[in-house]
Parts: sequence; C-alpha cells; structure tokens
Amino acid sequence: MATILSAQTTDERVNQVTPQLFRRMPRAADYAGADLAELEELIHPTGFFRSKARSLVGMGQALMDRFGGEVPRTMEELVLLPGVGRKTANVVLGVGFGIPGFPVDTHVTRLSNLLGLVRTRDPVKIEAQVCRMVPKEEWTGFSLRLIQHGRQVCVARRPRCQLCPMSGWCPSAAVSPRRPLRGPGSVETAAP
Repeated sequence: MATILSAQTTDERVNQVTPQLFRRMPRAADYAGADLAELEELIHPTGFFRSKARSLVGMGQALMDRFGGEVPRTMEELVLLPGVGRKTANVVLGVGFGIPGFPVDTHVTRLSNLLGLVRTRDPVKIEAQVCRMVPKEEWTGFSLRLIQHGRQVCVARRPRCQLCPMSGWCPSAAVSPRRPLRGPGSVETAAP
C-alpha cells in the first residue's frame, strides 16, 4: 500500500500518512470495503489521492477475491493487482519477502545511466540489463543502494561529486550538472 502511495510524492509524505492509515486499515479486507471519501482524506497529503484511493480499494478487493487476502509472492501475480507495476512488485518481493527484485525508480534510472551501466530510460530494459550484471542475491540491495546514493550524494539538481566515493571511475563525475552529457556516454531514449 505504501509503495502505491509513493508515486509522484516524497518518502517523507508517505511516512507521514502511513502510520495513521495502517492503524485504521491494517488488512486487505479493510481496503476492499473502505469508504472512498474517508480513504481519500487519509491519504490526501500524498497527492493524486483520488486515483491512489481507487487503486488501494481495487488492490484490497483483488487481494480478497484472488488471493484470500494474502499478498502474492510472484511478479506475475503481483502485477495483476490494481496500482502495481514492476517497480512496486519488485519492492514487495525484495523488501517484503526477501525474494530478489530490482526496483527501478527515478534514482535508479538516473544513476544507472550516469554510471554508464545502461543507455536507456526504459525501466524494464534497465531492470533486465542491470540484473544481467549483478548477482541475483544482490538485486534488491543494489537498487536500494543506488536509491540512497541518489538521495544523499548524487542529487539530481546538485550532484556532490566531490564527496562521492565513485567519482574516480564515474564517467559523469566531470560533467557540469547544468550541462547534459554528450557523446558516447549520453543517454539514448531509443532501444540500445
């Protein structure tokens, strides 16, 4: 539920909302039968609250109808749930169940390109390419480390290259944050 709420908002906002939400609605059945207006009010600070509330209700209903109120443990089943795409499914698998998954968010997309690991912004292609490079048991941890690094050091608007332990081999370390990367290391939007 928290991962659905995280779309287009900050972790701070999600962390502000979820304690009260989870106290009020701890089970899938609670979401399946939720009053939409009440749910919208509870999650309002996360933005896009109407759409997210519909997804949460749909998620609760699907969990009850298809999975007996239990969260499934496979990518194929998770992506059938309303509001769940590959990123959310990978978070649930990796963080929730300890099953290797590689969530690709904006930080992972940006850093995997800046580090020269990939040359695409397509999350499915990034997931496939990076997962071929990294041992399966490291997928979740590697994604989480990229996310943390993107939040604390390689910040999108003001990368702190002087503090980065990877700056010595990062192909983007010498590039001005205001100047787009050009040439062999540039990001392509077309298929590699």
